[in-house]
Amino acid sequence: MKQSVHTLKVQVTRTLHLNYLLSLPQGYGAESGARWPVILFLHGIGERGVHPESLKKHGIPKVVEELPFITVSPQCPPRTTWRDHIDALDALLHEVVATYAVDTARIYLTGLSMGGCGTWGLATLFPGRFAAIAPICGGGSAAYGFPQRVCVLKDVPVWVFHGAQDTTVPLRESEILVKTLRRCGGKVRFTIYPEAGHDSWTETYNNPALYTWFLEHRRKKGEERGVKK
Repeated sequence: MKQSVHTLKVQVTRTLHLNYLLSLPQGYGAESGARWPVILFLHGIGERGVHPESLKKHGIPKVVEELPFITVSPQCPPRTTWRDHIDALDALLHEVVATYAVDTARIYLTGLSMGGCGTWGLATLFPGRFAAIAPICGGGSAAYGFPQRVCVLKDVPVWVFHGAQDTTVPLRESEILVKTLRRCGGKVRFTIYPEAGHDSWTETYNNPALYTWFLEHRRKKGEERGVKK
C-alpha cells in the first residue's frame, strides 16, 4: 500500500510547578509608583527537594534582609536540574513581574554550583532578559551548547566567581566560559579566591560590592526582553 504524508497538529497543555521563596525589600509599597530591582537566585544541588525553607542555608535567601531587591528563590525538585525547569523559571519571572512592582530593566540572575551552571544556561536562553548575571562556582554544560553558545551573552555584564581549590566543580569550568566570552567581546569580571574550595558563595554573597555592581547595570530601553532560541 502506498504511504501518504500527514501532519499532526494538537495543542498540548501542561502544568508547571516550582516552590519558591520570595522576599520584598524594606520600604516596598511605601512610595506609590516605585519600581524595584529583582534578583533571581538558583541554588545548588544540595538544596533540591520539596521544602523551600531549606534554601535559607546558603546564598541569597540567607542574606535577604539586608538587600534592597525583590528576591526570588525557586527550589529545584528532587532528581532534576535547572535545565529541566527552564519553562517554569520563565513562567515564574513573568508571574513576579505581573504581580509585584518590578523594574523590568533591573532583573538580575545569580546562582551557585548547580545554580551557577543554571545561571549561565538560563541567561544564554534568554540573553535579553537580564541586566547582569553572577554565576558562582558553576560551569558549562553540553546540554546548553557550551562553550560556544556563551557568546550570546557578549552584551550582558557578567561577574564570575570561583574558588581555586574547588574539587567539586573545578576552576577550569569557569575559566573555559570566561575565556570564550572574552574572545567574542563579552563584558566579564572574573574573581578567583586563591584559598577557597567549593564554597566560594559565602564570601561573594556577603560582599556588598556584588549588589552595588548589580545596580550599576540596567537593560537599555527598547532591548528585547529575551526569547528562548
